[in-house]
Amino acid sequence: MRKLGVLLVAVLFFAPSTVLLGVATLLNPAATATCPPGSLLVGPIPDSLTTTTRDGATVTLNRTQLTHAATIIITGGQTPGVGRTGVVIALMAALTESGLRMLANTGAYPESADYPNDGDGSDHDSLGLFQMRPASGWGTVAELMAPQYQARAFYGGPSGPNYPSPRGLLDIPGWEGLDPGEAVQAVEVSAYPDRYQNYQPIAEAILTALTRPTGTGNGSGEAPVVPETTQLVFPLPEGAWVRTSGFGWRVDPMTGERAFHAGSDFAAADGTPILAVADGVVVHAEYTGNYGGLVIIEHTVNGERVASYYAHMWETGIHVTEGQTVAAGQHIGDVGSSGKSTGPHLHLEIHPGGQGADPVDSDAWLTEHGTEGVAASDTALATCTAGGA
Repeated sequence: MRKLGVLLVAVLFFAPSTVLLGVATLLNPAATATCPPGSLLVGPIPDSLTTTTRDGATVTLNRTQLTHAATIIITGGQTPGVGRTGVVIALMAALTESGLRMLANTGAYPESADYPNDGDGSDHDSLGLFQMRPASGWGTVAELMAPQYQARAFYGGPSGPNYPSPRGLLDIPGWEGLDPGEAVQAVEVSAYPDRYQNYQPIAEAILTALTRPTGTGNGSGEAPVVPETTQLVFPLPEGAWVRTSGFGWRVDPMTGERAFHAGSDFAAADGTPILAVADGVVVHAEYTGNYGGLVIIEHTVNGERVASYYAHMWETGIHVTEGQTVAAGQHIGDVGSSGKSTGPHLHLEIHPGGQGADPVDSDAWLTEHGTEGVAASDTALATCTAGGA
């Protein structure tokens, strides 16, 4: 994947069509973007959750364990075909295999202790939440010590990092019709296949406690919890835009007066796909005064809450709904010229700290964070309509 940071500086005052068309075709993050159901939207993570196993044993999970569960839930929401049933199965697997802990294994891989972990395991060469084995082809030590990677690998499917082997859940024919415990066993291939069913009540309790319905508040006024993004993407297809106005003071093109411009403007043809810059949760998706058609998405980038604003879409050009979970590179809307606008363009704002916090220079922010480009020919693969699944 080639980074666009240097290129963005190089084209500061030039149309990208003269430069970016020479960039090699990139691995397209939009190709695997999905429109997961809002019922998998994670709300605030409690400090603890106490529940019981099928055989009546009481289990109390702490905030760290529940944070790993949130990662599994939202990763499932970003993976087509998983749904709530698949997430319950994944939670059952992680509860059974590791107790929802990211386990290093210093006996087999001393370097695994160099990665963030919740303790040291000792089961063969198994690592992480799902106790996946590098020797079995699940991934490298570095990959398997990342919770999101392990969740993606467990779900599998064509977008899984392990496709086509070892098989993830989506690679098991008819997994939806299996008993959840049997479905876990089909992926984990454990010597103790009967132990997974015992954790189904806990998995269901976690899912109920951590998620909330689409378009509803969480009752506390808190922003939804968003796991760390898997990647960062430039919000318009390569070769489709021209930078027209930057961040800072300028002469307002509509009033002729000096005014502060809180975003960066990228001119593009009416209807050009607009892409989410990172994994996140939609917190606003409607027509709003001077912004016109506006989508706001909350993300977590390098541990920091960040909100991205995408303005001036036509009302019919908004393809997401409030409360929806989106993936980096997902087609969230189309370029328009609604609100305070003199022609079709994307007005992009970046607000570190989240919605309502002060904006920064989005152009510079994209460059500093090494956003990846998406080929124009691939954006159709990421098309998403409101309410899609």
